[in-house]
Amino acid sequence: MFARLKSMGLLGVDGFMVDVEADLSQGLPGFDVVGLPGAAVKESRDRVRAAMKNNGFTYPVSRITVNLAPADVRKEGSVYDLPLFMALLKASGQLKVSTDTCAFIGELSLTGELRPIHGVLPMVIAARENGMAQAFIPADNAAEGAVVDGISVYPVAHVQELLKHLDNTAPLKPVEPRAFDPRSAMDVPDFADVMGQAGARRALEIAAAGSHNVLLIGPPGSGKSMLAKRLPSILPDLTRQEALETTKIHSIAGTLPGGVGLLQSRPFRAPHHNISAPGLAGGGSTPKPGEVSLAHNGVLFLDELPEFSRPAMECLRQPLEDHRVTISRVSASLSYPCSFMLIAAMNPCPCGYFGHPTRSCTCSPAAAQKYMARVSGPLLDRIDLHVEVPPVEFEQLTSSSPGESSAEIRKRVNAARNIQTQRFAGTGILSNSQIPPNRLKELCPLTKAAQSLLKNAFEHMGLSARAYDRLLKVSRTIADLEHTDVIDAPQVAEAIQYRSLDRKYWQSR
Repeated sequence: MFARLKSMGLLGVDGFMVDVEADLSQGLPGFDVVGLPGAAVKESRDRVRAAMKNNGFTYPVSRITVNLAPADVRKEGSVYDLPLFMALLKASGQLKVSTDTCAFIGELSLTGELRPIHGVLPMVIAARENGMAQAFIPADNAAEGAVVDGISVYPVAHVQELLKHLDNTAPLKPVEPRAFDPRSAMDVPDFADVMGQAGARRALEIAAAGSHNVLLIGPPGSGKSMLAKRLPSILPDLTRQEALETTKIHSIAGTLPGGVGLLQSRPFRAPHHNISAPGLAGGGSTPKPGEVSLAHNGVLFLDELPEFSRPAMECLRQPLEDHRVTISRVSASLSYPCSFMLIAAMNPCPCGYFGHPTRSCTCSPAAAQKYMARVSGPLLDRIDLHVEVPPVEFEQLTSSSPGESSAEIRKRVNAARNIQTQRFAGTGILSNSQIPPNRLKELCPLTKAAQSLLKNAFEHMGLSARAYDRLLKVSRTIADLEHTDVIDAPQVAEAIQYRSLDRKYWQSR
């Protein structure tokens, strides 16, 4: 006997339809799964066999062949337990209901309980796009699956619940989606806690307004990490589309918190400096998203930047330019989105006190030069703002007046982002940092004074073409914060000062 039903698989950040075909024929009893199954899929047969017996069903004593189509795409994970179970019930005549518009997704325990799986959100989206009217998923993934409109998503805790629903003896209720309520400033430290550091605070405000990359350089204890961790509190709220893209990636990676539908705030990722290049960019024998993709639409914070391995740092170059990382393997080439803000922090030398006003640097020139050379010129060129974070003075630390709050800064950031939203409407550009080179002249008009200043900076500072483009984009953001359409000399001058530290710390040794 033969049965066919629908399940889903994952390819990169997208789901795809999988036909689960089960055939029972005469011959020596056996259970073969074909269609490029991974190790976890091959183990499904043992879980399915035990679940059938433990729930009072007759396990077919036949030659069982299960095909997962398309057969040329590798199938991974335990997601096919439930569809295999249902296909065997149908093929053996123990289930006689129509499942033509149903998609089945889930891992089985030996007793028939459904356990949560990764990647439910992109799979349910794919089920809807392929015309499925109903999707049956593990109950623990209910909030995630309910995000998708246009398809009824049923939470299943045990196979008996599913079977009773299908024969109409105890219908399940489709799960209701939770309201999307962005709260990116909640549960995040506030800038009011930061004493002093007016220059660094201003630079991070500009970065947040235009989604620019930042490098913070300063001695130990000057507040670099403290500033970086407060950046999410001034970023604009996630849009629903951004939340959907980000949640898909975290769902696939298995980092989505339990019971969460859509992520409500921008991600903040801060990997340790011993992370490998594949851990940062993504990869593995079965490619998975890396930290750059988990930070999509959010912030990637690299503390102690020179301590990261050279391959790890250099693998950031292409994602910073293209906002997408491609992982190529023999079996497939997968792309993951990675539009993130890079915030890096570092000391100016191994001991950390080069240029300190009161403490002497104990590093030899060779050791200091070697330390700074760990950050390559091409990577440095891709960072828009280079910001010096000096040590905090005693009077600032003991001041009774709090610093400006994140809520106040965020108002200015949102106003600048609203200007950009109107400017880029219908273009697919989300912020000033994403302006393509062919539109810079149109979108970044300069006064004659600004153009003259920019020309002098380009010639005397030895800027690259990329650095010139980034100067224009930062100037555009500063002008947006000041609500001016045309970029003038003061905005360009402020942008130029954020490109001068590489001359102090890299070219002065």
